[in-house]
Amino acid sequence: MSHSHDDDHHSHDHDDDGHHVDWREHGVKVIPGNSLDPNTAQTPGMNRATAINNARAGAEKIWAGTVTIHANAKTGAHHHGDLESIIYVVKGKARMRWGDNLEFVAEAGPGDFIYVPPYVPHQEINASRDETLECVLVRSGQEPVVVNLDIEPVEKPEAVLWKDPIHR
Repeated sequence: MSHSHDDDHHSHDHDDDGHHVDWREHGVKVIPGNSLDPNTAQTPGMNRATAINNARAGAEKIWAGTVTIHANAKTGAHHHGDLESIIYVVKGKARMRWGDNLEFVAEAGPGDFIYVPPYVPHQEINASRDETLECVLVRSGQEPVVVNLDIEPVEKPEAVLWKDPIHR
């Protein structure tokens, strides 16, 4: 059983109740980089801003924004429940530690992507003592899930915590 592309198109331009969808209002959204929303909890030494969420773009299953971490910032050990996270490094050097005892380590620089699976105990570190770390963060949900863990970090948290809208 096959159908043409036109049939496919027409089946998607109406909502579940058969009403026509206004694609101008409910279509692609461009969020300019200079209009991100800083109206989220802030932490000294760090700046974060929301680009994509339900309120700003109508997103239902993902969240995206930026996080700028001052030099030498380290978090305590934590995980994000069933959420998946993707961190894209724009500028600077990120060091990630993970595992039951944070025994694994990897570093990422500009252009690199970091994937953090659900429930993985981890610690984020700005690996530079003098350069700001700038990242784009995408999560598979909008709930601010963060579970702090009682793990002795290999690298003691210092300076400021790595915070974004999910690490309040």
